[in-house]
Amino acid sequence: MSQSLTKRVIAFGAALVCAASLVACSSDAADTNDPRQPAGPPKPGTLRVLAGSELADMQPILEEAAKATGVRVTFSFTGTLEGAEALANGSADGKYDAVWFSSNRYPQGIPEAAKRLGNQAKIMSSPVVLGLSASAAGRLGWDSKPVGWGEIAAEAGKKSFSYGMTDPSASNSGFSALVGVASALAGSGSAINAEQIASVTPALTQFFSAQQLSAGSSGWLSDAYQRRATGQDPGQKVDGLINYESVLLSMNASGKLPEPLKLVYPSDGVVTADYPLTLLTAANEDARSAHQRLSEYLRTPDVQRKIMETTQRRPVVPGVDLGAQFAQRDLIELPFPATQQAVDGLLTAYFDKIRRPSRTLYVLDTSGSMAGDRMESLRTALVGLTGADDSLTGRFRQFRSREEITLLPFSSAPLPAQTFTVPETDPKPVLAKVKAVAEGLQASGGTAIYDSLARGYQLMNDLVAKDPDRFNSIVLMTDGENANGSDFSAFERRFPALPPIARQIPVFTVLFGEGSSDELDKVATMTGGRVFDARGTALSEVFQEIRGYQ
Repeated sequence: MSQSLTKRVIAFGAALVCAASLVACSSDAADTNDPRQPAGPPKPGTLRVLAGSELADMQPILEEAAKATGVRVTFSFTGTLEGAEALANGSADGKYDAVWFSSNRYPQGIPEAAKRLGNQAKIMSSPVVLGLSASAAGRLGWDSKPVGWGEIAAEAGKKSFSYGMTDPSASNSGFSALVGVASALAGSGSAINAEQIASVTPALTQFFSAQQLSAGSSGWLSDAYQRRATGQDPGQKVDGLINYESVLLSMNASGKLPEPLKLVYPSDGVVTADYPLTLLTAANEDARSAHQRLSEYLRTPDVQRKIMETTQRRPVVPGVDLGAQFAQRDLIELPFPATQQAVDGLLTAYFDKIRRPSRTLYVLDTSGSMAGDRMESLRTALVGLTGADDSLTGRFRQFRSREEITLLPFSSAPLPAQTFTVPETDPKPVLAKVKAVAEGLQASGGTAIYDSLARGYQLMNDLVAKDPDRFNSIVLMTDGENANGSDFSAFERRFPALPPIARQIPVFTVLFGEGSSDELDKVATMTGGRVFDARGTALSEVFQEIRGYQ
């Protein structure tokens, strides 16, 4: 891929909606494949679709569609940047018949991707809005009066409320929020351009100072909010979420929240996903016929109502009335940036200047069982985050300006840790030091997982106490079971006694080799983190995926 193409894909691809994680779907009507593997040859009556994992909730609808139309959908779920690159570099050609993202605005901005997009049919829609707990909305007076993004940003800057949002390079809901706030604060009535970004940066910094929770997908974000609200998660509670209207309505409908979310529709507008089911130009005649039959079925009034009831997304076909759950009937749509320069500038400003910086401690297994290919995979994964990975995903998931990184290797016991802070200007010397440490990791000794994790919490507690205004997380990677020092039961007993600021730090565990999935799952659940599986995936891809949660 040429450098100019890579830059264009990065800028626009970062806005595509697709969670980086895979969500299993077991029906005959809507199977899923690993997008890193070929989707298989085309079969009559089958539509091979590259999509975002949020569409897993369409499974019941697609099961009925298969019966009615004879079209069986085979989903392959992909990440934001991976999906954009697959279209632009042609690797999707012959593997997929269609794509189904939240919007086609972004790939249409990349000539090499746009030329592969054929006929499309909008199936449903959902705006990205702010959902606040009823008590928080009442406290702010936003339960009974219109409010704009400017007032929301001002109150966020005062820390009047807190919220969670997805990483805009990993999920469309986060990127739509960033675009919406920036466009509204620019106040020009047109799409924000690159020249306006500097002028709105102070107000954007105010707005994002209230963000206390980050995630790589809309689904995990809503789950984390619910767990924290109900006390199942030790992480800091937040007052609300920026997410799809459909997700927020589904959370209310679940009955699992201690109090409902009040949906706040900013008076100056929102950015809406319209979910176009899009045929690829290389699709064969059978796929074209399947796409047409499926699209026509999904747009029939009865099915539109079923989609609305099942997924809480809005119908797009005229004559289908909105359900009572949609308190805001009419929406003002904010303009989307029209140039690659504006999109690229907005994302760069967000990561390097606007958002609260992150702090991550990596607890890394360097025991004897990691010798050979496993250790090389670990070195490659870490070095890639320093900027050495020139791939589309690697460029947006590398260590960022102002970020604090601690590497804590371990074998039979915790080894000396090293902490680095990436400066705002000239980060290369510090990243070179991180790279050198990663390349110098050597495999030997036993496996003291829980003594090392305890040491990690001790280090993080001291770091957070000195500088609390960061996103904090621990990444635990091991290829085996604990063989030295204290065991999981000891860690489980000691965890409640950790200082409060330490207990709020989630652990993202990485399954690798023969790592104990049961124990690592328990660690992630207990700490409010998540398990990532690298047993059948390149470790570098998993480390990049975790970046969306940091």
